[in-house]
Parts: sequence; C-alpha cells; structure tokens
Amino acid sequence: MEKTSMSLKRGCLAVEDNDGVAAQEETKKQKVSECCLTNSQDGVENDSLHSSEEEPGPPEVESAEKDEKNSCAQVQVEEEEEDSLSETVEEEEPESFADMMKHGLTELDVGITKFVSPHEGFSGILKERYSDFVVHEIGKDGRISHLDDLSVPVDEEEPSEDALTVLTAEDRQQLEELQLFKNKETSVAIEVIEDTKEKRTIIHQAIKSLFPGLETKTEDREGRKHIVAYHAAGKKALAKVRTAADPRKHSWPKSRGSYCHFVLYKENKDTMDAINVLSKYLRVKPNIFSYMGTKDKRAITVQEIAVLKISAQRLAHLNKCLMNFKLGNFSYQKNPLKLGELQGNHFTVVLRNITGTNEQVQQAMQSLKETGFINYYGMQRFGTTAVPTYQVGRAILQNSWTEVMDLILKPRSGAEKGYLVKCREEWAKTKDPASALRKLPVKRCVEGQLLRGLSKYGMKNIVSAFGIIPRNNRLMYIHSYQSYVWNTMVSKRIEDYGLKPVPGDLVLKGATATYIEEEDVNNYSIHDVVMPLPGFDVIYPKHKISEAYREMLAADNLDIDNMRHTIRDYSLSGAYRKIIIRPQNVSWEVVAYDDPKIPLFNTDVDNLEGKPPPVFASEGKYRPLKMDFSLPPSTYATMAIREVLKMDTSIKKQTQLNTNWLR
Repeated sequence: MEKTSMSLKRGCLAVEDNDGVAAQEETKKQKVSECCLTNSQDGVENDSLHSSEEEPGPPEVESAEKDEKNSCAQVQVEEEEEDSLSETVEEEEPESFADMMKHGLTELDVGITKFVSPHEGFSGILKERYSDFVVHEIGKDGRISHLDDLSVPVDEEEPSEDALTVLTAEDRQQLEELQLFKNKETSVAIEVIEDTKEKRTIIHQAIKSLFPGLETKTEDREGRKHIVAYHAAGKKALAKVRTAADPRKHSWPKSRGSYCHFVLYKENKDTMDAINVLSKYLRVKPNIFSYMGTKDKRAITVQEIAVLKISAQRLAHLNKCLMNFKLGNFSYQKNPLKLGELQGNHFTVVLRNITGTNEQVQQAMQSLKETGFINYYGMQRFGTTAVPTYQVGRAILQNSWTEVMDLILKPRSGAEKGYLVKCREEWAKTKDPASALRKLPVKRCVEGQLLRGLSKYGMKNIVSAFGIIPRNNRLMYIHSYQSYVWNTMVSKRIEDYGLKPVPGDLVLKGATATYIEEEDVNNYSIHDVVMPLPGFDVIYPKHKISEAYREMLAADNLDIDNMRHTIRDYSLSGAYRKIIIRPQNVSWEVVAYDDPKIPLFNTDVDNLEGKPPPVFASEGKYRPLKMDFSLPPSTYATMAIREVLKMDTSIKKQTQLNTNWLR
C-alpha cells in the first residue's frame, strides 16, 4: 500500500497535543516517577526547551496618546518584538527551510512505523491557518472549557455606592492618566477634605475598584491626610513591590476565595508566553498563576487558569488591552489549579484541500472512532535538528557528561536561529563558554543556561553546570529517551503479535500492572494492553518483547535491571502507557468552499460577538475535512491525524511535501 502524506504551510507542524499535562495524575495511578514532563508544552515549543525561570521585568511604557487601546498596545509591541526572535525559522523561505530540514528526523528514526487501519491514505493541509486547529481543555469534572461569559462576579464586599461618587472628575482624570501611563507622574495624591477613617476607606475602595492596577496608601502631608495612588510595581520609595506571599492583603474581601479562576482564550501563543504577558500587564510575578496543562502556540486554545488574589475586575480590564487574548467565565475559588488535573483536551481540526474520496474519508474516520490509533509519542518529543533529544537523554543515563555537553552545544545541521548557529560555531572554535555566551542575545535557552553553568563551575564540573538548567528541562532529555524506547518496542509488539491481546501482555488493575494469562485472553481487548516505559519500578511483558527491551538498552550500554542513577533526579522508576487510544466524541464532515481565507467554523469569540456560523455551498473549489475528537492527557493529536491520513508527521517530510505543493 502506498503511503500518501500531508502538506504544510512553511513546513510548520506545531500540533497541540496532550503530552505533559497529566504527569501528576499518572504518578498517582501508574507508579510514575517523572515519566512525563510536568511542564512540557504541547506542540513543537516542547523542543526549544525554554525556561520560565528568568521572569521578564515590567515593561517600560509611556504614552501621550488619548486612546486607551494605543496605551495598552505599547506592551503588545514589546511582545511582538520578543516573538520575532523566536519565530526566525518560520520567516525563512520554504526552499531554504526545506534545505535546512534535510537533516531532520523522520518517524522511522524514532520508532514510529505502524498503522492500525488498512484504509488507503490521502493528503491534506494541516494548520494552513493557526485557526484551523482549536483546542478546548476538558476539566477534572469532565466539562469542556468554553469562553461564553465576560461578566464580572459581584460579591458582598464590592465597593459601596459612596465609593463610586467620592472622586471628583479631576481626580478621575488624573487617576486614569496614571493608570494608563499617560503622564510621567509616579503617583497621584488626593486630599481627604472631611477626614474620617470611613471616608479614607471609601476613597481607597473607589480607586482600587475603578482603576485596576493601582495601589493606595494614606500619607500625612503638612498636617493633612492624603490618599496616594501609585502603580503596584512603582518606585520603591512609594511602596514595596508585593510578592505572592504578601499579595495586597489589606484589600482582599474575606468572603472571597483566594483564587480567581478564569477561562483564557488565546490565539497563536503558548501558555507560558501568555502567562508572562498577563503578569507584565498586571505587574505581578508569573508564579502566582496556575493551570492544569500547557497548550501549544500555533493554535486557538481555551483553558482554565487560576491566579492568586487578583480580582476579576482587574482581569476583565485586560480585555481592553490585549490582542489575541480574551478572559472570561470568572469565579472565586479556595484553591489553585494543579498540573495534570485535567481529563484531556477536545480538538477541532481542519485539514484543507484533501485528496481523499468521500468513501476514503468515511473509512479513515470510522476506523479512528471505532479502533483508534497507536499511542506513539509524537515527533515534537524528539527535537527538530540532527541531534535528537533522546541522544542527550541516553548520554545522561550513561553518565557520559562530556558527551552531554557536546551534544547540546556542538554545531548541527537543521533549522536553527542564526544566533544559535553563531554560538555553536564559537563554541566549536574556542571551547570558551563565556565567549560562546556572548553570541547569544537570548540567554534563557538551554544552550545559554549550560554555557552560563560552565562559566560558573568550570569544564571539569559539567554535572553542576548542567544542573543550572531548570529541572523539568533536564528531565525532558531522559523522558525523550524513554519515549524512543517505548515507540520502538510498541512497533515491534504490533509487528510480532498484531492488534489483539496475547498471553504475557500487561494490563493495569488499578495502578498495578498484571500479566494476561492464557485463560484470560478473551476477557481483554487491545485497548486494555499497556507497555512499560523503562525504569526500576516496572515489569516487562512475559513474551519475546521483554528480551527486545533488554537488547535495546544493552546496545545503548544500559542495564535494564539497574535503572537507578548515581544522581537521584535521573533515576527512572518507569511507567505504563496504553498502546492503542480510542478518541471520544469523534465527528467529522467534508464541506466545500471557494475562498481559501475564510474560517471554516466559529470560535468562542465569534459566538460571543454573535457572528453567524459559516454557510457552505454544495460544491466548491476546495474540499476540507473538519474533525472533532477528544483525547486523554499525555496523548498526541498528531498521531491521531497521522492514522487518518497515513502520513509521516515529521517536519522533514512535511517541509519537502509543502515545498512541492507551493511550487
């Protein structure tokens, strides 16, 4: 059977997946020790290994404009400038990018070789527009998150009627200019004419409720009481910048839960970037936000976020300032969100310009609905350059620290930002970490962090230098190796035994793995079978795949019976993962259209704005396939789409196809 494949705009296959969002849940259920990254991002952003350790400082914003949107846009410009650094690769011409990607990985390189269904594949264009890929988080209660309410909840301790009338028009104008950075003043002082504690309290309340982002304090000036308003992150002389441990405690109503939960709708930005933007506008640290899972950049995503002691009013105000973001569905709760608490994600995906007949589409989607797809770890788990992340992970497990340093820093073929290429060249030439570091304008990447560590600890203490990299990013390398082994072993398991349970396979009973005995085979289906990620606390199947695990690790100079590392962080206990996943809530339709620029379905924001859903003609120039499906945590939507189209999802293959399509 001939495999056909999918083409992509600019060769970009950044697909939202569920990987990394269920690490804590798997820990409870499946004896997991760090088997999935606890803060991995769900698309190709995973591979850039960016850290949020260095928080961006508050933006320097001044504006004489009268339009509030222009004032807010000042910070947005900063965001766009920062993004331009991270999107260098996407701006390359397709031919140039394709040339760079000739040395990238293919699915075969990471053990992805099998399909479930015998149907004939067909091609289609995925993510021609980021709006063709929409992700809605499924919360721990099983409900799909939607942004459908922008109202602000009112509680018993909202400002009184007096608070809304106590400020003069002149006071309001000065406070608004201060709030929106329209003047160079660092504070506004309002004299309390009839000084009583009650009057001062009303003025405090009025300023904070009507002008979110401002803080207040009482001062004596020449024997008269004044209320002084200032930005929370203003001059130290005005007030200390409050931390997460001391968040504006004087102004938070006692009847409220400490956390404001809200639904975040975002376009073309990953979760950590989004939180950094919100924290800049609110002038707080990013660590007061919590969430259940990270979402990919090149998509429209909807998820729940919680933030400590920031009011819904202040958050709703951001809707006037932010482009490509929308906040709503506010509520106050006692607890934050925890990574991994979600039940999964619901995907709405458009594959444009498909070549398959209606019958082929029907067969492919029916198979996805009834049988599912092989639960491979997707390509974004393994990096995009000629040095796969699993090779670094293998070197860590082997205690080969010089090789770890070399693999991360050496020059390599593949698509990389220009400054990284120069940094690697400098390292190869001088082996001087300080000199190589000077070539990096962005120090937060893994290469920059490792070079900083080498400058600090010296070339003879690579373990400590590597330890400067945030823990989750370090662990990503060894999880990538585990994923590589798992993919390879699952392909061999399906090659040898097909899509049915056999004696010696493993199934989970609660959190414990047990063997399928001969007499019990008929009590299970292939959807019950799990395979282990290698570690010291897992068992292996009781058939020839067990020996295949042993041989694969031995070939990499690793002992499957001793997966404990001299450094505790790198000891792998292992985990279990289902080999076949059957998506839920699967539906699809093939439509027709003539204008390639039109969106093919309404987003939550479209619905809030009352836009009518798109109407399609019975015939048109283009035929897209619109798919809806839900996946559990730690699964890859790319692998579901791969099963439908029978394609190679690697950026290398997609770029080659895309270049041909553009020509």
